[in-house]
Amino acid sequence: MIVQTIAFYLFAVVAVLSATLVVANRNPVYSVLFLILTFFNAAGLFVLLGAELLAMMLVVVYVGAVAVLFLFVVMMLDINFVELRQGFVRYLPIGLLVGLVLVAELVLVLGSGAIVPQLGQHIASPTPPLDQVGNVQALGEILYTKYFYLFQAAGFVLLVAMIGAIVLTHREREGVKRQKIAAQVARGRESVEVVKVPTGSGV
Repeated sequence: MIVQTIAFYLFAVVAVLSATLVVANRNPVYSVLFLILTFFNAAGLFVLLGAELLAMMLVVVYVGAVAVLFLFVVMMLDINFVELRQGFVRYLPIGLLVGLVLVAELVLVLGSGAIVPQLGQHIASPTPPLDQVGNVQALGEILYTKYFYLFQAAGFVLLVAMIGAIVLTHREREGVKRQKIAAQVARGRESVEVVKVPTGSGV
């Protein structure tokens, strides 16, 4: 238990510090690297909780795909950060208002005892019991039975987002030349002309 407690506090402290540096760092590349460190420490916390599948998905999906994609996008785009910081003072009151609302919501949630149950309060056992089934089986049974409709709704939202991205990409815009593959394939031999260019002269 002592080793698990030390590991928990180590992962938790590093995760909180790295998450803070993600927001506070001025260099976006460093922010993405600290985000990757946060994902690794969150995966360690999932391992301590016995959720090995979630830890593996966090490392493979978020670290291996999403965070690396963020890193490549940030490094490839030429972003003018001086211009972005010019509007900081203008949006500061809105940011403070949103921050105060979030702090008030956290105080209400923590004060109501929704996270830490009261002493003597009955804590419902997980469904199904983790001592009888594996981690993957328990997650599958809960996801595809109790939360089946929510899971399908999330998939439908992703489908709509994908269709919207395709429609926005393929919409017709003035001044933008698009490749028409059917017209290119249907072109005849008369569209090609063989020109004999004398040596030492141009076309």
